[in-house]
Amino acid sequence: MMHFYKTVDGRLTALDAAEPGCWVSVYEPTQQEIHTLTEDFGLDVGFVRSCLDDEESSRIEREDNQTLIIVDTAVSEKQKKNDTQSYCTVPLGIINTADCVFTISLHKNQVLAAIAEGAVPNLQTQLRTRFILQVLMRISAGFVIYLKQIDKISYSMEQQLSGAMKNQEIVQLMGLEKSLVYFTTSLKANLVTIEKIQRGRAVKLYPEDEDLMDDVAIEFRQAAEMASIYSGILGAMMDAFSYVIANNQNSVMWRLTIITVIIEVPNILFAFYGINTLTLPFYQSWVYPFLISIVLTAVVAFVLLKFRKF
Repeated sequence: MMHFYKTVDGRLTALDAAEPGCWVSVYEPTQQEIHTLTEDFGLDVGFVRSCLDDEESSRIEREDNQTLIIVDTAVSEKQKKNDTQSYCTVPLGIINTADCVFTISLHKNQVLAAIAEGAVPNLQTQLRTRFILQVLMRISAGFVIYLKQIDKISYSMEQQLSGAMKNQEIVQLMGLEKSLVYFTTSLKANLVTIEKIQRGRAVKLYPEDEDLMDDVAIEFRQAAEMASIYSGILGAMMDAFSYVIANNQNSVMWRLTIITVIIEVPNILFAFYGINTLTLPFYQSWVYPFLISIVLTAVVAFVLLKFRKF
């Protein structure tokens, strides 16, 4: 899909075709649209291919009058199997040309969709450098939002820590920990790209954009620190979950052991009286062995329950 937007009278407006100073948003492009990008708009073929590579890492590159910026963006999706939320990162390519700014992604990007709906105030597509910085700011905000969601989910699971008995909690924590690994790796790579932009060599920075550039760098650093802190907390919580599950299983096994020992007392006693020997006391009547088994069972149960807490 290819969409064209331009700021007209202070509002982001959709266009039918590209024109100077517009933003071209491309996601899930067809072969015809890729041909249009490379032939009609003259975008570098290598740049377009890099934007559509799911494994492409964050970087910045300049070729002639075009600048390619690839950053990782945070993505959230719901798993149908266990109805849990999962998080990962996908690359987003930004190509800055003399006339337009192109954003190219292999999948529909939630950040760009929000921008197209007017989530970013005072958006000026004609000011290409500022527009790129505003997109980067929105990307960093997306990381922070999802990191807070992960923190809330982990806190909710922490409340269930004492009664953890199943592997489901561990599986959910492993998914969150994997998400944080993705976030941490992507944010570190993004920070390197942001620092290169901040030097002003690849993208021309104007004096009025310096404050916004600093804010973008600060936001990405804060997001990276949050991801690192949450990753450490989640790792400790996983260890705690493992210990709690092991202790709970031990308690269950101890209960089953007590039940087994208590049941075995009358079983052993009646086994002796079942061998038809005359040397056992009270062999003439079943009443006395029955009473003895009840007394012994009660004594064993009292001793086990009294001196062992579980």
